[in-house]
This record gives sequence, structure tokens and C-alpha cells, in this order.
Amino acid sequence: MKSPFKTLTIALLSCLLTSVTFAEQPAPVRMGCGLMTFDTVPGWGLDEEGKSVLGATHGGVVIDKTGNIYVSANKGLVVFAPDGKVVRSFVGPEHSNMHDIEIRDENGVEYIYAARNKDREGIKFRASDGEVVLRLPFPKASGANPLNFNPTAITVAPNGDIYLSDGYASNIVFRFDKDGKYLSHFGKKGNELKQFNTAHGMTLDSRYEPPRLLICDRNHKPKGRLLHYDLEGNFIEEVITGLGMPTSVAIQGDYVSVPDLHGRVVILDKSNTIMAVLGHNPDPKTRGAHGVKQADWIEGIFSGTHGSYWDKDGNLYIQDWNIDGRIMKLVRVK
Repeated sequence: MKSPFKTLTIALLSCLLTSVTFAEQPAPVRMGCGLMTFDTVPGWGLDEEGKSVLGATHGGVVIDKTGNIYVSANKGLVVFAPDGKVVRSFVGPEHSNMHDIEIRDENGVEYIYAARNKDREGIKFRASDGEVVLRLPFPKASGANPLNFNPTAITVAPNGDIYLSDGYASNIVFRFDKDGKYLSHFGKKGNELKQFNTAHGMTLDSRYEPPRLLICDRNHKPKGRLLHYDLEGNFIEEVITGLGMPTSVAIQGDYVSVPDLHGRVVILDKSNTIMAVLGHNPDPKTRGAHGVKQADWIEGIFSGTHGSYWDKDGNLYIQDWNIDGRIMKLVRVK
């Protein structure tokens, strides 16, 4: 017969261990407001020991039609299942330094387009196996001055035309056809209305018909802004100003998520009115800082938000520009 004292001791120890386990995990943090309210998912994307699998991040996020999440890091691309477990990865010189990524279904095959800043090219590869099928080096036929040619953003029109922004150098946006032939270019560096001061992020704005380019002018003075251009490269309008340092844009339906390097994500509606601000880092020491180690991460506090993407349920995946590689899942509160 078991001793009641022994049974009670075991039960107390069990409760204590359970409490310790729970205490090691931060609680979810709620952020945003109204329709754009989200809860964080603590520990999402970390390995069994609670460590990041990414290494340094300076890239983007996309999601395929099965729901897998692709996160680009300096070392390459890591693919997660919706539960945060790693599905596969493409690591090495073929897939390193992908600063911006987009995904596109072409005749039933999904391809990822990437702007590789340090490798001075755009690429296109199959999402399933990583095979590179197209490279976009500096187009000599453009007659433009390549300077350092340091692409930061890439997107694709409905007809397959590819747009590659040289955002860390000339601030020219180059346009190619689906086979990589140079077609045209537009833009130049500056702080005037139709100039870019770091054309950092870009996507196809499908909220409008016909669709148009939505471009992040990250370092425009006095504050960062978003711009609309048509698919021929003609200026349409200044969409919104005063955004701090907008790094990228992702569309779902009528909504746009805009990571700001200052440690927040802004959500816009179709009228480009701010609906919500997700997170806001109040600490100037870690706001916009790459060197925040994983041990110093705080749940619900971003450091340098750089990439984002929506899943089919309206959840958001946010990547920080971070030395240890931070990717966060935000679940939309219905």
C-alpha cells in the first residue's frame, strides 16, 4: 500500500515541475486592435532546445499553397510547417543572401523569386527543390550606371514581367520579361517626389485593377513612405508618408502589412489608412538594432521588423533583421 505522504510528495513535485516548465515559456502577447488584433505564438519556429534554426536574418517571408512558410536568412532558405517545425531547407551559395522573396504559381508549379543583395542578382527557383531556373544580373543593355548593383526587392506582374529594385545602390527599378530579357527601367536616387532614397521593398498591389507596383521608399526625408507606380514605370501617387523606415509590403485582400525597421508593423486598409500598429519597441537601444541576441528577445517586442506575409487564415509571420534569426507567428484573433 502506498504511503499517503509519499503520494502527496510525488503530486507536489509533479505540480512544481509543471509550473517550472510553464514558467520557462513566455505567455502570448496580444497586439493590434479591432479587426487587426493578434496573439503571438511563443517559441514558434525554434528547435527542440529552444534555439533559432535560422542564423542571421536580413530577408523575407512567403507561404506556399500548402501552407508551408519560407523564411530567407543569410545562409539560405528554411521552410517551416504551420506548427513551426522545419520541413526542408536550401542552404549554400545558390540561395544565400536573399534580401526579398516572392512566390508565384506558374502552371501548377510554385517558384520563388529572390533579390540577392550581396550576390548582385535576382534569381528564380522552384519552391519544391530549390533548382534555380533563371538569373537576373545587372542588365548592361539598360545603359544605366551599375554602381555596386545591390538588389533589395523583386516582384512579378500578371504577364510574367519581373521587376528588380537596385535599392542599395542606384535606386533604379529594372524591368525584365519572363525569360529575363531587359525591357526598361525607371527611378533614381534622391528625395524629390518621383525619386527614391532606398527603394527597399516592393510588391504587386493587387487591391487595384489594373494592379500596380507598391514600393517602399525607406529612407525618404523626412520620413519613409509608400509609392504607387504603374507596370510601365510611370509614377501614380504618393500612397502614405510618415512611416519611419518601411522595409517591405505584403498584400492580403484589401489589407497591407508594412514592417518598419524601427520595431513595429503597420496595417493599412484599401484606402491606405492605418488600421493598426502591431508592437512598438519603446527602447531606442534595441529599436532598429541587428545585434539583439536571442537571450534578449522579449515576447511581443520587435527589434528590426523586415519581412512579413499573411496565411490564408489572416495570420501574420514577421521576420526581424536579427543576428540570431528571429521569425514570429501572430495568430489573428477572430
